[in-house]
Amino acid sequence: MAETGLDVLAIGSHPDDVELTCGGTLIKCADQGHRTGILDLTAGELGTRGSAEIRAAEAARAAEVLGVVERRNAGLPDGHVLNSPDNRELLVSIIRDLKPRIVVLPYPRGRHPDHRIGSELARDACFLAGLAKFGTGTPHRPTKLIYAASFREDAGKPTFVVDIEVQFERKMQAIRCFASQFDDAVKAGEAFPTGQPLYELIETQNRHYGSLIRRAYGEPFLTDETMEVDDVVGLKVSTF
Repeated sequence: MAETGLDVLAIGSHPDDVELTCGGTLIKCADQGHRTGILDLTAGELGTRGSAEIRAAEAARAAEVLGVVERRNAGLPDGHVLNSPDNRELLVSIIRDLKPRIVVLPYPRGRHPDHRIGSELARDACFLAGLAKFGTGTPHRPTKLIYAASFREDAGKPTFVVDIEVQFERKMQAIRCFASQFDDAVKAGEAFPTGQPLYELIETQNRHYGSLIRRAYGEPFLTDETMEVDDVVGLKVSTF
């Protein structure tokens, strides 16, 4: 990995998680000149559709669409992601190598244990990566963690929403790379089925998030910290 490191690293438990929850934001970051990357914790080998090999090829194609400069797989067992000492040490080594400034994490609750535990594991690893006496390698700690809140009814009001109107079609192109998972599907991950084809459901959801900021499409995020505003005159989203 180059010494400059990544500006943004998105971590997902399975290939396609990142595309669904924050693919448009990654594309927008790349459009803005930022160095972006993805870390998939597992190969998704327990998925009902497709196979680990098929999903790996699909993930590589999606990465090209997203414009990321790095996509890695941690090789953890699908369905058995644990926040264990060995797994924390593995993720610490990856984080120290990629040197991300901002890390996007899965939402910390969910039906799939890999999503919930993967979020906790990644957060702990981001902290431990900054401890000089933990493991080997040069310490590095990201400056900001944000949680992708797409499809999460229990997330409440997002801290902020990213306008992805310009990036939405490319986001859908990246998602469609996972044809083994999504073609003819009506549900995926934490997205509750509505009877619509999955691709229509994704558009409906992104239109909803976009409407919260008076834009055509958006992706929602949460932070634990209160956000700082330097110039209240420049605040966007009209009240009336």
